[in-house]
Amino acid sequence: MPDEMKTIAITMGDAAGIGPEIIAAAWEQLQTLPGCRTVIYGHPEIMRRAAALRNVKSQIDCVTCCSDDVLAVEPGMIDARTGNAAYHAIRRAIDDAKNHAVDAVVTAPIHKAALHQAGFCYPGHTEIFAEHCGVDDYAMMLYLGPDGNLDGQYGLAVVHVTLHTAMKTIFEQITTESVLAKIRLVDGFMRKIIGQDGRLPKIGVCSLNPHAGEEGLFGDEERTTIRPAIEQACSEGLQVDGPKPADTMMLDAQSGRYDAVVAMFHDQGHIALKLLGMYRAVNITLGLPIIRTSVAHGTAFDKAWQGIADPGSLLEAVRVAHALQ
Repeated sequence: MPDEMKTIAITMGDAAGIGPEIIAAAWEQLQTLPGCRTVIYGHPEIMRRAAALRNVKSQIDCVTCCSDDVLAVEPGMIDARTGNAAYHAIRRAIDDAKNHAVDAVVTAPIHKAALHQAGFCYPGHTEIFAEHCGVDDYAMMLYLGPDGNLDGQYGLAVVHVTLHTAMKTIFEQITTESVLAKIRLVDGFMRKIIGQDGRLPKIGVCSLNPHAGEEGLFGDEERTTIRPAIEQACSEGLQVDGPKPADTMMLDAQSGRYDAVVAMFHDQGHIALKLLGMYRAVNITLGLPIIRTSVAHGTAFDKAWQGIADPGSLLEAVRVAHALQ
C-alpha cells in the first residue's frame, strides 16, 4: 500500500437502487483503510437517508453532483431523474480523476434503462469511462483476489472480448484483433498484480462454440479467429493457452493453472466468476488513463432501501482501487 493518503471518489449509482445503502453500510469500514480517504459523488440528502437506514452515525462526505429532483424518486423505480443524477456524478468523478483531484474512481451500480430515459444512451459504465477518457482499446474485467475458493496465488481475472451487446451481434465483433487486444490488456494487468515474482501471467482463452467447435463441426471461429490471436500473443512472448471450452477452462483457472481468462462474451465470464465469489468480485476497466473499479452486481431494485444489501463487493472495489495506485 502507498504511504501517502489517496483520495477515492465513489459514485452514488442509481439512487433508487442499492448503491447509496451499500456505500453507507461500508462507510465506517472504509474510514479504517490505511492511507485512503473516500468521498461520495451524488446527492448529500440521498446519502443522509442511506446513513439513517443503515444506522451510520458518522457524517458521509458527499459532493453534490445533481439537482434535488432526484429526491422524489421512489425506491426500485426506473426513472430518468435517477439516470440523470447517476450520469452527472460519473462525469464529475471522471473529470476530477483526469485532473488529479482524486486518485481513483469506484462506481456503485447504475440502471441502464434509467440512463437511457435521461438521454444518455450508453450500454453501461465502461463505455462512459472509455468515451470521456478518449480511449478505444479498453475492456471490462472481473477480478477475484486470492482466497479459499481459488488455488492460484494471485487470484483470478476474467476479461471479456465482447460486452454489453445482443448475443446475435457477438460473432461480428469477435475478430483476431479484438481477441489479441484483450489478451494484451489482461496480461498487462496481471503483471502489475504478480509484480516482482519473476514469472509471466498464465492466460487461458475460451472458445466461442460448444466443445471449442468440435474440429469445425459446431463452427470454425476457434480455428480461423481465436487461435491466430493466441499464436500472435505467444510470438510476442506472452504465456497463453487455448482456445478451450469455458467450462473446463474455468475449472482449470480455479485450480490455479491460469491467472487470467479471456472470455468471448459477457455471461461466459460473469457467471463462472460470480459463482466463485459474487460479493468479493470487482469490476475493473482496463485501458483507461485513470483507475476505475466497481461492484460486480447491479442495482438490485428488489432489495433496494430495505437495509439488507451486502456491501462486500463495494469494499473490495475500494481496496483494489487503492492497491492499484
